[in-house]
Order: sequence, then C-alpha cells, then structure tokens
Amino acid sequence: MNKNSLHTKTDDELLHSIQLNDDHSSFSVLYDRYWDKSLAISYNLTRDKSQAKDIVQEVFISIWNRRKTLEIKNFSSYLATAIKFSFYMHIEKERRRRVILEDKLERKTEAEIDDQIEALYFTDYFLSLIETLPEKCKLVVSYSRLDDMSNADIAKKMNISEKTVEGHLTKGLKIIQRKFKGDIFSVNILFTVCFFEILTRK
Repeated sequence: MNKNSLHTKTDDELLHSIQLNDDHSSFSVLYDRYWDKSLAISYNLTRDKSQAKDIVQEVFISIWNRRKTLEIKNFSSYLATAIKFSFYMHIEKERRRRVILEDKLERKTEAEIDDQIEALYFTDYFLSLIETLPEKCKLVVSYSRLDDMSNADIAKKMNISEKTVEGHLTKGLKIIQRKFKGDIFSVNILFTVCFFEILTRK
C-alpha cells in the first residue's frame, strides 16, 4: 500500500497495522499527522524549541519501541499525555542532576553517601514503576507522590474531576504495589518502609 492511500486511514487502522505488521509507512503517516500538534503541546510546556522537539521525538521513538504492547484507545489523547509525562521526567532528571552536582561540592560522611545512594536508587526504582502505568495514571501518581500535589490541585491542572483523580491514583498505586511485591526480596527493609510510606500517604 502506498503512502498516499495510508493518509485516508484512521488512527486506529494505522496503529493496528503498526502493531501487527511493524509497518514503518503507517507509523510515518501518524508521525506526520501529529507532529505539529505534538510540537505545540511540548513547546507550551518547555518554552524551548530544541527541547520541545527532543521530547516529541522521544515520545514517538518510545511508541515505536513499545508498539507490540501498547493499548491505545485514543491516539491523540495518548500522545498529549505522553508528552506531558515526558516533560515531567525531564524536569525531574534536571532537578536530580543539580542536586548531585551541588552535593559533589560538599564533603560527605560515609553514612551520608550511603543515604544518598539509597535515595537515588529508590527514586530510580519508583520512577521505573510509574513508567509502566497507563498514561493518565502516570501523571496523577507523579503529581501526587512526587510533586506532593493535592487531588484538588491535580484535578484543576489536568481539567478532570477529583473523583477521576482518585480513580487514577487508586488504580496506579495498586498496580505499583503489585509490581513491588514481586520485587520485594531484592530490596532492603529501609527501602521497603520508605516505599510503603509513599504508597499509603494521604
């Protein structure tokens, strides 16, 4: 099928072809169809053209790499949420990089260094679990557990009801808790206590 005929296909039809046949042409059509819209969303968040492009490209690369396992009901909505989460991850990485650079300027005791390593490992682990969640669950859990936002503030930021926020949060934390229980023997007691404090925090 030539690329011109693919332009008449719906998003769902293109996604089906991408997942079933590893169809690069269908992926290219989706990429072209949503590039401008995606870039606008990303730029509104970053206010930086270069970073905005990087985020959009990373999101599309991630979609292609995970094409076999993704369950996307509305591609436009999924893409917008994925871009927002990717932006959040960039902010978090930059924050952590600054903290590490600042810490290098200070003298640390062995215990303090151990605590820092533990904290960094915990953050990486928790973020890796968040990454496995459905897109809107990702944002809600990130805002709640990493940014310490209230349900009311999250609802306002995402333009959804507080009840919907509660639903996404409950679902996301249950998924994370199940995954964590599968790894529980590979983490130490302090790590386990910290993790469950985050999961059960009101």
